[in-house]
This record gives sequence, structure tokens and C-alpha cells, in this order.
Amino acid sequence: MHKGKGMKFVGDSRITAERKPNIPKDYSEYPGKTEAFWPNFLLKEWLVGAVFLVGFLCLTAAHPAPLEGIADPTTAGYIPLPDWYFLFLYQFLKYEFASGPYFVIGAIVAPGLAFGGLLLAPFLDNRPGRKVSQRPIAVSLMILGIASVFWLTYESAAHVDWETRAEQNTPEMPVEVEIDESHPGYEVYQNNSCIQCHGESLEGGAAAPALTNIDLSVDEIKDIAVNGIGDMPPGQFEGSDEELQQLAEFIVQVNESGD
Repeated sequence: MHKGKGMKFVGDSRITAERKPNIPKDYSEYPGKTEAFWPNFLLKEWLVGAVFLVGFLCLTAAHPAPLEGIADPTTAGYIPLPDWYFLFLYQFLKYEFASGPYFVIGAIVAPGLAFGGLLLAPFLDNRPGRKVSQRPIAVSLMILGIASVFWLTYESAAHVDWETRAEQNTPEMPVEVEIDESHPGYEVYQNNSCIQCHGESLEGGAAAPALTNIDLSVDEIKDIAVNGIGDMPPGQFEGSDEELQQLAEFIVQVNESGD
């Protein structure tokens, strides 16, 4: 600067004066600046995310999540569990201060405050420094949130016998059975309206159970057809004794072919 002559500006030759389209300025040697967000920083974020995504997909392919049996509303002893990423909330609702008459606190108020605190963390602590010591509020909230989720998840999973639960709730694959439509009992099965409730392949339905994978004798099936069982009232079979014998033999034959 020369007195009386005004101010003279000196340009930095390391940064071009003209900004070209889609090419960010080079801040690598310019003091006080960082790299450009697009595409330098964002590309690194995408690469790291892609590595974690591929690793996660390989983990799920190598160790697939176990599936449980089909939901059965008639089973009163079944205890449902949420997915693993909701186990911490499941455990939190077991405590007295978050269940029963205080259910609203455990289900809405407490989780809302927790997630709301994490959302407000960047605004509560907006210091420019990146060191942990320079961001005490944001770091404290994040550590508290992670520790709470890990501890509650561990407490919930520790009280579950996963092996026994998997054995009890393993889905049973349907067994393919061969239906001999030439059998005289199949015609009786159709004519007595059995097919309407138990299905064409004896697979069962909403109104009646399946007639496959059952270990019953001919006499037992005849007794059930005449006297009923469970939700099936007596007197459903209308036919002769010979047709009843053919029907029972047909059902037994179907179950023997599926073994």
C-alpha cells in the first residue's frame, strides 16, 4: 500500500482467477482452506460407504437372518420379539418407569428426547474445531446415545435363549404330496364337501386344518369324520359305511406318500 495512492491487491498465482465449470479451485496449498466438497470430499464419503455396504452384504449372505414359523394367533405361549435394531427400545419398555401407566414416557417422550438431542447436537455445539476436545456437547451426546443403545440391546439379548427359540420356531417346509385322483376315496372326498374346507390337495385353509402330515389310522379318521373334532361339528360326513372306509383309506394313503 502506498500512501495517497490507494490500495493495491496482489493475487495468488496458485489459485486461478477464472473458475471453470465443474472444476473446483485447488485449495491444497492455500492456507486456511480445505478441499472442495464436490467432488473431492463427497467422493471419499461415497467410497467409504460403498466399502461398508459391500461388507454388510457379504455378512448377510454368509450368515442369513434366521426365519421363524408362520404367525399363528392360536398359539398363546409365543412371545414375539422385535428386530435386533429395536431391541434396545424393547428392553427400555420393561422398566417400571417406562411401562404400565408410564407407557407414554417410555414409548414416546424418552425416545423423542433422545433422538431430538442427537438432532440438535450440531446446533448446540457449532464450534469450527474437529478435535474431540473442542466439541464436548456433541461428543458427549453421541457417546451417551451409543452407550445406551449397546447396553439396552445387550440386556435384552442376554435374557433370550436364542438356540431354543430358533428350534421351537423353525418354519416347517410344506411337504409335497401326491394326490391319486383315481382312488375311489378322492371322489368321496369331493362329493362330501370336504374339498371346500380342506382344499384340493388336503392343504387346509382358514376354516379347516390340513389333512397332510397327520399320524392317524383309518379307524381314527373314520371316527373324526363322523363325530367331529375341535371346531368340526359331528355329522359332517354324509355317505355309506363303504364310502367312509374309502375316504379314510384315501387320506391315509396321501399321508404315506408324503413321508
